Amino acid sequence: MAQRLLTPGPLLDEKGNLCEAGYAFSLVKHYDRDAIKAGKSRIKEWDYYYIGNADYGLALTVADNGYMSMASVSILEYGLAPFDNTKSIIGLFPMGKLHMPSDSRMGDVVFENKKKGFSLKFLHQGDKRRLLCYMENFDKSKRTFRCDITLMETVGKSMVIATPWKKAKHFYYNQKINNLLAGGYAKVGEKTYDFNKDSFGVLDWGRGVWTYKNTWLWSSLSAKQGDHTIGFNLGYGFGDNHDASENMFFYDGEAHKLGDIKIDIPMKASGKDDFMGQWIFRSVSGEVEMLFTPKYDRHADTNLLVLRSNQHQVFGTFNGVIRVDGKEYPIENLPGFAEKVYNRW
Repeated sequence: MAQRLLTPGPLLDEKGNLCEAGYAFSLVKHYDRDAIKAGKSRIKEWDYYYIGNADYGLALTVADNGYMSMASVSILEYGLAPFDNTKSIIGLFPMGKLHMPSDSRMGDVVFENKKKGFSLKFLHQGDKRRLLCYMENFDKSKRTFRCDITLMETVGKSMVIATPWKKAKHFYYNQKINNLLAGGYAKVGEKTYDFNKDSFGVLDWGRGVWTYKNTWLWSSLSAKQGDHTIGFNLGYGFGDNHDASENMFFYDGEAHKLGDIKIDIPMKASGKDDFMGQWIFRSVSGEVEMLFTPKYDRHADTNLLVLRSNQHQVFGTFNGVIRVDGKEYPIENLPGFAEKVYNRW
């Protein structure tokens, strides 16, 4: 697979198509919502943060999906009795009213609903990102959720990909920032989740115009192994990735581009995916050889007939090896996640 490195400039041409497809280590292409030629109801913009360690995790999302806005909070535990609790605030037809920033390096994201006792803010504060949330009636016990998380970049490079579809005016511009060093806390009622030790975050920053039906696989890891910081972004399944994969490996501040991979989810006797079985990650080139052992499947299936989102986000541990530039990097029992998502949206 010959991968193309993106050059600086505008993301879209005068017809609303990508000027070029490929990958980069930063947002070298300028995203301009006004340059999109597709209908406003088809534009999808989101910021998704996951912060976690080996014991628990926190997911925060703000999305403007054209016909629907969403702010979502999830707390997850991976112990002997794993569970998650998620609450989302939904709005109709925002179509740009959330004013999602055109660049992940600047601009704040603010979603508030005072009537529902909810506030979610993603703020830039110098070299830090600060994530603040307050949500009343978060769970069945009507406890209040609150969090104050700070994130610091440790790599300086990220996974950036500009992916087209074969359908005109459709594209996806995506950045994943791994190994964000986390600090702070989340609270559900009086229960505290401390993210000041061995905790990292990842930002999934997405802007684009998607086709109606899509399935993707995505896996992410950000962790510490001994004295080394390790992370990766692995995935595929949507659009035309002829010019670049979204696969990238991070080690002690350096980013290494990877080629195509294959993710094998075991099958049940019924022929359906066995998400709690052991997943296999591999590449023809031999760059990636890993096993993923699940601990918890966070499953949500929202079926509104015309619209549907069936998500399996599985949390667990990775073991194996990644090979780049003639070196082998062992992955030893490191926490991360892998997901399979089907959308009609």
